[in-house]
Amino acid sequence: MSREVEALDAAKSFLKNEVAPKAQLIDRDADALREIVDRMGELDLLALKRPARYGGPEMSEPLFRVYQEEVARTSGTLAFLTTQHQSAVGMIAGGENDALKDLYLPKMGSGERLVGIGFSQLRRSGPPIMRAERVEGGYELNGHVPWVTGWSFFAEFLIGASLPDGESVFAVVPLADVMDDASQVCVSPPMELAAMGTAMTVTVDFNHFLVPNEKVAFTRPAGWIKNSDSINIALQGHFAIGCAMAGIDIVRENVDKKPFMFLSDTLDSLEKELAALRMATASAQKSSDDATTPERLKVRAWAIDFAVRCAHAAITCSSGAANSLQHPAQRVYREALVYTVSAQTPAVMESTLQRLVSRGGW
Repeated sequence: MSREVEALDAAKSFLKNEVAPKAQLIDRDADALREIVDRMGELDLLALKRPARYGGPEMSEPLFRVYQEEVARTSGTLAFLTTQHQSAVGMIAGGENDALKDLYLPKMGSGERLVGIGFSQLRRSGPPIMRAERVEGGYELNGHVPWVTGWSFFAEFLIGASLPDGESVFAVVPLADVMDDASQVCVSPPMELAAMGTAMTVTVDFNHFLVPNEKVAFTRPAGWIKNSDSINIALQGHFAIGCAMAGIDIVRENVDKKPFMFLSDTLDSLEKELAALRMATASAQKSSDDATTPERLKVRAWAIDFAVRCAHAAITCSSGAANSLQHPAQRVYREALVYTVSAQTPAVMESTLQRLVSRGGW
């Protein structure tokens, strides 16, 4: 058995046996989430796409997408938090700074080095809100990062900042307050969110902060984020698919508890649609050509819509109990909200809304 398959099996076992029983607690208690992340580090599950030369297991894209679905199925909060670090692993590994790779990657699977990400601001139109300028020895950072998840979990994050020529620089910076005579990094209090609040999402402001070249992972040309989002349209849908699976799991539990034939019919219908969605997602991911963008947008909108419908089905068949914050259907429904807007672009928004309004009326 290959290392990547062993790692996926270990992750599945961990999610089933250690995370699933605590999913409700993880959703409401940051310390419980912290214990789970620490446990993932003990099992070396925090850097699944890390290249073999840095400790592996260098999980392939298809297997990693299976993992993404399973972690989102088990705990949206854990998925939301750890995907930041898993993404940082992949981005640092794909960068140009070999010294940074040597310093960080061997320690990212165990959690000895935990790194978040903060570059959603690059998607914003208009003047950049997070800017960088080349200076002697590195880059000076000024501006605002509106969304960084993992405060108090991650000591650092991989920031994306716009250069005057339109390029973007990505560098590892502290996720903590820094105050000295020359520069400042100011972290806000954690946001009050409807879902996944224990993952501790904050904003970060930079004022004349110098990041040395040693911490620069790579630079990217103008328009990089738009191209990346286009390629990843369907890939982001795997989290929604995992959320849909969580909703289906709750429907299945109610089939076993309640003597209504229509519940079995509902479960059968949702499982068939899940299989069809998976096939469509796999097909849409085979090509990243611009010609396939409409297909990938439709699949992403389908995944979002399906996650919400499965979560709603979970609430419906759970009856009044689903209104309790202690009920898993309540949690899954709120998680579907997050996956509706995660990595949202105007094109994804439009496609999602088109799908929603097309189902109106009798």
